[in-house]
Amino acid sequence: MAKNLAPDSTRRSEKSRRAIYDAALALVGEVGYPKTTIEGIAARAGVGKQTIYRWWSSKAEVLMEAFLDLGEQVNRDVGQEPYVIPDTGDLAADLKAVLRATVDELKDPRFEVPSRALAAEGVVNEQLGRQFVAKLLEPSLQLYVERLRSAQAAGDVRPDVDPRIALELFVSPLAQRWLQYSGPISHEYTDTLVDYALHGIAPR
Repeated sequence: MAKNLAPDSTRRSEKSRRAIYDAALALVGEVGYPKTTIEGIAARAGVGKQTIYRWWSSKAEVLMEAFLDLGEQVNRDVGQEPYVIPDTGDLAADLKAVLRATVDELKDPRFEVPSRALAAEGVVNEQLGRQFVAKLLEPSLQLYVERLRSAQAAGDVRPDVDPRIALELFVSPLAQRWLQYSGPISHEYTDTLVDYALHGIAPR
């Protein structure tokens, strides 16, 4: 006679967690951050509020974790390791490769809608903005810093250059264009940003 097996609580918890992630990202994209609530996330995910509060203390924490998980999913789907900048010895090629991957991520509908909602709210909500930067942006920005320092050690970047400021030459224009819809973002665009940043615009 077959034994009655107890439900797998680990599997059940993971299923609930994924449902909560999906619900949170969908809601923030549809109604914006201010109107997204724990109650709304719970109802959409088909779980009780107590389930959410058992794992997170606020909707901001839910969304940040869901967003980080989404970025990992998108990277896996395109075969890209999360938060990795290659060091092939060719700085221009490495920067172009990671910025092209960033363009692909920004244009992915799964990522674009919720990320725009969070980024827009972060402009007017200082606390959320700080969390957005610390948890979502800072890890990848630090990798640019490390890659530029490696280039300095190899003699490919002047030793007096501040990597933290230098990375803004190609990261900030892309972010601004994407957030403000001020122009199309493409691989060609980010390649050009890298060329201008590394070689300047003065006659050679």
